[in-house]
Amino acid sequence: MSSDDTAEKSPTPPLPGSSPGSARTGSPIVTVIVLCLGGLIASLMQTLIVPIQPQLPELLGTSVSNASWVITATLLGGAVAMPVAGRLGDMFGKRRILLYSAVILAIGSLIPALTSSLIPVVAGRALQGLAMGFIPVGISLMREVTPPKMTAFAISAMSATLGVGGAIGMPLSAFIAETYDWHMLFWVSVVLALVVVALVFFAVPRIHDAVGGRFDFVGAIGLAIGLSSALVAVTKGNDWGWTSGTTLGFLLGGFALLIVWGFFELRTTSPLVDLRTSARPSVLLTNVAAVAVGFGMMAQAVVIPMMMELPEEAGGMGQTILQAGLWMAPGGLMMLVFAPVSGYLMNTIGAKFTLAIGAAVLGLGYLCGFFLMDAPWQLALASLIASAGVGIGYAAMPTLIMGSVPITEAGAAVGLNGLMRSVGTTTSSAIMAVIMTSATVSHAGIEFPSHSAFETCFLVGAIAAFVGVAITLVIPSVKKRAAAEIVTDAPTQATMR
Repeated sequence: MSSDDTAEKSPTPPLPGSSPGSARTGSPIVTVIVLCLGGLIASLMQTLIVPIQPQLPELLGTSVSNASWVITATLLGGAVAMPVAGRLGDMFGKRRILLYSAVILAIGSLIPALTSSLIPVVAGRALQGLAMGFIPVGISLMREVTPPKMTAFAISAMSATLGVGGAIGMPLSAFIAETYDWHMLFWVSVVLALVVVALVFFAVPRIHDAVGGRFDFVGAIGLAIGLSSALVAVTKGNDWGWTSGTTLGFLLGGFALLIVWGFFELRTTSPLVDLRTSARPSVLLTNVAAVAVGFGMMAQAVVIPMMMELPEEAGGMGQTILQAGLWMAPGGLMMLVFAPVSGYLMNTIGAKFTLAIGAAVLGLGYLCGFFLMDAPWQLALASLIASAGVGIGYAAMPTLIMGSVPITEAGAAVGLNGLMRSVGTTTSSAIMAVIMTSATVSHAGIEFPSHSAFETCFLVGAIAAFVGVAITLVIPSVKKRAAAEIVTDAPTQATMR
């Protein structure tokens, strides 16, 4: 085979020094199912309390502004956890970090289940966000516990849980909240988390994949503070005012700290994130594409339910929260349905073009929404198309990343890619909020987004998706010879105990 062939057509080479089956015991299919279930439950926490968000000030005895921290805390926890958990998985073993993530999820769910006070609930929600580290660690583990021919499909299924959990979370949470006391949401989360703990302990094989090293505590703290400051400014900017001193202080302070953090990471011997590796064009451009695709994915999750739930007199469709969630749920399931398609495409044409196809389908979904906005089924159709694009493209990003970095850095690299998606989704939420408040109509003394505002949201989402296509197409292909060198840079440690 010529040296011009790309590694993308074989994105998951076997581990060095071992045959495809020598590094595993038990059933790879069972392991994949367990990891996907854990990822789904972790991502479900992102939308767990969306149905009761309007009632949070009353339920917690606080202001609307303070109650919004219950949502923001989970977002911040998830963003920080992804690169940190990925690095810890590389250093101390991925199975161990998966267990810790599931335990943290159980603790984070138990705290709000036992209280109705703001601060403990916010703390518990932040811990639930930290459990999002389960997903990048699980994705990076797939390469070590599955045969090469199965790996692309396994990564596709695991990546799809990001969307599936969020989509099914809304109707499920709405049903629980309407049927029981709101604390039941967290008790159910406790049970689900403990199930994941047990399944990971008994079903995920023990692998010698720990490379050791010194954990970069200073880098982790710097990233957490800088990233949280910037994301707080983005998520609260619409409430505080984008030109207010508070918003600008958080935003500029966060960026300044992240710049200092970057210089520190370049000079430390054991960085949290290897920025030199992350600066490789194949890694850097994949992460930039992740921001664009994450932006596009989140836009439909914000805009479509909002339009469905608006009163008909204000130009909406008058759906309840539960009804809107049920209309959106098939979109989440569509991500899971298209996960095998993504795996097939990655094995056939490579991860790069799979990501481009996924982003293009996502953009088409938004264009569909722009032209079809007159009935719930039309918006549901747009959501189905957009979700199919996400299902195709999401799995390709970690595959591209893992094909471009040493196996000893796979967890941290996939975690950073997950962080970039979170940056995209956070930015999308903020921009959609700005657009929807920039053009409004009045009904019963209340301002609602106008029809033109929703049209603009769909157009912006489409532009973001097609920008993702353009970025993806210029990602340089990793040569097979180079990819082999990346893999064999790592010591042969991924063997079973």
